[in-house]
Amino acid sequence: MHVPQLIIDLALILGAAGIITLLFRRLKQPMVLGYIIAGFIVSPNFKLFPSIGDTHGIKTWSEIGVIFLLFSLGLEFSFKKLMRVGGTAAITAFTEIACITVAGFFVGQWMGWSFMDSMFLGGLLASSSTTIIIRAFEELGIKKKSFTKIVFGVLVIEDIVVILMMVLLSTMAVSKQFEGVDMILTVLKLLFFLALWFLAGIFLLPTFLKKMEKYINEETLLVISIALCFGMVILATKVGFSAELGAFIMGSIIAETTKAEKVEHLIQPVKDLFGAIFFVSVGMLINPEMIVEYKWPVLWITLLTIFGKCISTTLGALLSGQPLKQAVQVGMSMAQVGEFAFIIATLGMTLGVTSDFLFPVAVGTSAITTFTTPYMIKFSMPFYNWLEKVLPPKWIASLNRYSASSQTLQGESDWRKVLRSYVRVIILNGVLMFAITMICKIYLGPFLMKQFSNPFWARMTTVIIGMVAMAPFIWAMVVQKIQSIAYKSLWLDSKYNRGPLVVAELMRSVVAVLLVGFFINQFFPLLPSLLGTILGMLVVLVAVRNQLQKFYNRIESRFLTNLNARETAEEEKSKKLVSLPWDAQVSEIVIDPWSTLIDIPLEALQLREKYGINIGAIRRGEFTIFTPARTEKLFPYDKITVIGTDTQLEEFSKVANSSINTGKQEADGEDNVSLVSIVVDENNGLTGKTLRTSGIREKTQALVVGIARGGEKMLNPSSDTTFEWEDVVWLVGDRKRIQEFKG
Repeated sequence: MHVPQLIIDLALILGAAGIITLLFRRLKQPMVLGYIIAGFIVSPNFKLFPSIGDTHGIKTWSEIGVIFLLFSLGLEFSFKKLMRVGGTAAITAFTEIACITVAGFFVGQWMGWSFMDSMFLGGLLASSSTTIIIRAFEELGIKKKSFTKIVFGVLVIEDIVVILMMVLLSTMAVSKQFEGVDMILTVLKLLFFLALWFLAGIFLLPTFLKKMEKYINEETLLVISIALCFGMVILATKVGFSAELGAFIMGSIIAETTKAEKVEHLIQPVKDLFGAIFFVSVGMLINPEMIVEYKWPVLWITLLTIFGKCISTTLGALLSGQPLKQAVQVGMSMAQVGEFAFIIATLGMTLGVTSDFLFPVAVGTSAITTFTTPYMIKFSMPFYNWLEKVLPPKWIASLNRYSASSQTLQGESDWRKVLRSYVRVIILNGVLMFAITMICKIYLGPFLMKQFSNPFWARMTTVIIGMVAMAPFIWAMVVQKIQSIAYKSLWLDSKYNRGPLVVAELMRSVVAVLLVGFFINQFFPLLPSLLGTILGMLVVLVAVRNQLQKFYNRIESRFLTNLNARETAEEEKSKKLVSLPWDAQVSEIVIDPWSTLIDIPLEALQLREKYGINIGAIRRGEFTIFTPARTEKLFPYDKITVIGTDTQLEEFSKVANSSINTGKQEADGEDNVSLVSIVVDENNGLTGKTLRTSGIREKTQALVVGIARGGEKMLNPSSDTTFEWEDVVWLVGDRKRIQEFKG
């Protein structure tokens, strides 16, 4: 029986990847680097092992891998997360990206590279590696430090900027045009489609998922999610953008729905599989002879990455008002290139606009900076201490004053809030009106031309349908009031504010009139268009004003409900997770001095086996032992926190020979023994692990006393119980440690 070459190649690729990554996990090195080395081993450039035979098939699989990588990135992204990043991370990120991109371009020119090679070099240096940075933070035990929040915010902005940069580089590569006007038009086109897709996606997708919820299981949700991803990929390519952008956009839209965590969980194995194939295919492009030949460019670009990104990020953090210490820590954490470097380098090769040497240079730089990153982070504090000694005291004082003044800046002014409201109304409704115009011109108009024998009536019908579709957004653009305290404050504060506010009202009305006129002018000459605009505006603003207001309010209400559905669901879930969902309670029992339980190891007492209860903590004077070990013993007057049902606690109290103080727990102090619930998800990494192997007891200093799984409820589960996705787990122990584990 004949086995297709593609299956043979996949067996070879995945086998090599599995073996190499096992070795890399043992060495505690990044998996991505292992995949790349595995790809080199099975490539024609490495002669000791069999190599793949169908390069075209593997290239197709790797392109699917990029799509899934970007789709997963979108699921983790969320537009609202970008809005919450804050000014500090935004200023830091944009400073770093601008400096390193420009520096990369000029270094490429200095080395004699072509214009496109230099442009792509600047682009691939713009992002840092989220995977490598998180791993380094975890290994160094500094993930909870204050500066790491800024680093994660910068990484979020880098991701979205690099996605946009990929679109611009692709456009430049295809059109071969680099004029400022063309690039501005491309950016505007991109922003228009981003806004349109986001508005339409948030309005339609969550509603569809909610309506179909009773028919959707894990299998259908996975299929629907992948179908939506590839559907957006096709749509993005049809309007002139990259497949990667489409995948990212659909992921970010799904990220705003209540199914986001579930989709992210389901898509993880698919992403891992195809992502591995992509990075293996990256390794197959490595040519050692070319790396040796271009060893000096690798060296210069590595030095540029380490020092350039470190300096530019530190500068950005200082400009945002961070103290010198935090700025240095942030800067030295970002000194590497991320996985996007491979995607951008591959994009240049696919489009045929970059030289063959760019890819091995990117791989060489990434490999070196991967190993230097932990050391850069580790030595950030010694470097700061050295800086503090060598810098003039006046400089240090000036930086401290600037940081202090930046931290105490007042909130945004009323005028800024009002202007932002006007801009939001104009942009959101303007995008929808322009989209309706394009749909009528490109699709509806030609279709009706074929249906009507008289062209005039075809055009007239198209205009009427378009105006009906636009009517709610025209009303919102012209009539809807800016409901804000800032607006009322400005209007009442001074009569001099009223003139500018009236001008702002007129401006949005002018924009609405221009958009309506532009729409009608697509089908009729200028004079009829003017008359039609006047007539249409009168109908919208006078005849059907009240009906449009109600209709628009319904549209807006559904959009906002869908947009905030995820947060609303999380709030409702948190309200429900306040107590154990069965007849069990947490009680405090004082051990009688003459109890038979005294001076015997807990392991020998077998309290769970005999009475079905668990001891969560032992308070001995001013000292509290959380999740006591098996060898721990009970002593007279120990106060033990016990978990069990009423019957179990009553039975145990007879043995303890003391009264039960149900629910009586200290509210204050460091030793606060509390009942806290967590949900098993992608953040805590408990899925598939047992209570014993998960390390949850050691990490939280708490005892797992209950697990709720669907309709099943387990009180005091055994140590061999395996955690499953979306299990609700109850722990008793140190509240602070448990909250830190929840993140």
